[in-house]
Amino acid sequence: MRRKVLSALLAGLMTAGVAVTGLTGCGSSQEGAENIRLMVWSPQGDQSKDQGEWLQTCCNAFAEEHPEWDITFVYGVADEASSAGQVSQDAEASADVFLYANDNLTTMTDADALVKFGGKYREEIEATNSQTSLDSVTKDGEIYGVPFAINTWFMFYDKSVFSEEDVKNLDTMLEKGVVSFPFTNSWYLASFYVGNGCTLFGDGTDASAGVDFGGEKAQEVTDYLIDLESHPNFRIDDLGSGIAGLRDGSINAMFSGSWDAAAVEEALGENMGVAALPTYTLNGEEKQMYSYAGTKAVGVNAQSKYMLPAVELAIFLGNEYSQRLHYELENVVPTHTALLADEDIISNDVVAAINDTFNRTSILQPNLAEMANCWTPVENMGKGIRNGSITHENSAEQTEMMNEAMNSDGI
Repeated sequence: MRRKVLSALLAGLMTAGVAVTGLTGCGSSQEGAENIRLMVWSPQGDQSKDQGEWLQTCCNAFAEEHPEWDITFVYGVADEASSAGQVSQDAEASADVFLYANDNLTTMTDADALVKFGGKYREEIEATNSQTSLDSVTKDGEIYGVPFAINTWFMFYDKSVFSEEDVKNLDTMLEKGVVSFPFTNSWYLASFYVGNGCTLFGDGTDASAGVDFGGEKAQEVTDYLIDLESHPNFRIDDLGSGIAGLRDGSINAMFSGSWDAAAVEEALGENMGVAALPTYTLNGEEKQMYSYAGTKAVGVNAQSKYMLPAVELAIFLGNEYSQRLHYELENVVPTHTALLADEDIISNDVVAAINDTFNRTSILQPNLAEMANCWTPVENMGKGIRNGSITHENSAEQTEMMNEAMNSDGI
């Protein structure tokens, strides 16, 4: 293993807005090996020594497998949400390989910034992922990434307060304990509207179909949410108040994702329960809540100067070895079908709940560019109910205003 210092890169990387964490050359290259440089971006946690340096470990293993390349890795910090904007705005100054959230897919394909995976690479991706995971990184029949993590939210609850039967219905839970929910976060609040038949772009892929969060079915949900917000056993989760409440006992259930699992376990200990989303009772009928679901994926910059090594690295970062290591080091829930059949992994309560949510109580979050118009109107609905400006008296009008805004490019 050799170390190379590429100080000339620093100015360009700072311009791109990505923090440089290390410049490392690795691998036992053979004589005549091709000298290449791969810039790789990931969130800070993937590179942290405290969390096991997942990215560096995987890249070193990749280099060892490819002595035909004398690889210098340049690591930068960019989370899955922000990487898409960086790559789309300036692909030439961006990473060769990066991690991204699938809802940013259209942003990058519109900028011609993502590589399509074809041939044997596509076959490998298809052979190791569920159809839903594949759909999350597919646009117009082309695959644009290697899924490596399931991304959705579900429910944590205190087993000393709620039984497994109780947590099947939200209103039943409210009779027995205090429930916290991110009411003013549109990624969560839309779950009630989708549960009563509201739709986003038809099946989620047809921009011309628009959003249908209006009419009687949507107003019924708005009225339900008005009553929910005022329920004495309901709390709005904001700025970590849900976890704080679990810790001091003032809250007995909250909705979040795997990123909060460690903190919830610390708060509840052996009483930590995990479950997919419950139903809620609307006008005497049970309606299933549906979360947005997607994946996090490894993408390759269409402007990479080292296309073959970059594609090979992307496949490696999404393979069984790398996903297993990601799970072991950081509890990142894998998409690889072999790992989701592994008893040691699937027996984990959080993994089981995520899979149940992904398969049964979620919809694939549309990755259309028009989805950007949907966040603020739903957020404003939650905020309006919280501050009392949206009431039963004006719920029909306010619901239609939300729907119109979701179908407008003006928001």
